[in-house]
Amino acid sequence: MIEAADRDPREPAGRGPRRSDADSMAVWSFVLGLVGLLVFNLVLGPVALTLATLALRRNTTRRGRAALGLTLGAADLIVLAALTATDHTLSWSLAT
Repeated sequence: MIEAADRDPREPAGRGPRRSDADSMAVWSFVLGLVGLLVFNLVLGPVALTLATLALRRNTTRRGRAALGLTLGAADLIVLAALTATDHTLSWSLAT
């Protein structure tokens, strides 16, 4: 628990951990969306979308990061669809 002396007096009581969780979700959605462009886009894309949506619903202070997470998560799924349509596979193929 957060002691009364440890918390910021400008922040309402009970809002600290939830806001921190929302900020962490926003950052992780961005990171997972970015990594998902290269590997595991089938898994990381939807996870990035979910985390970004939850962060925005919980009023994160990192709204830009959450928006980037949403964008990158959607891009992951678009890349997956493009790979599936062109190579009929769910992975990158560097060999021709």
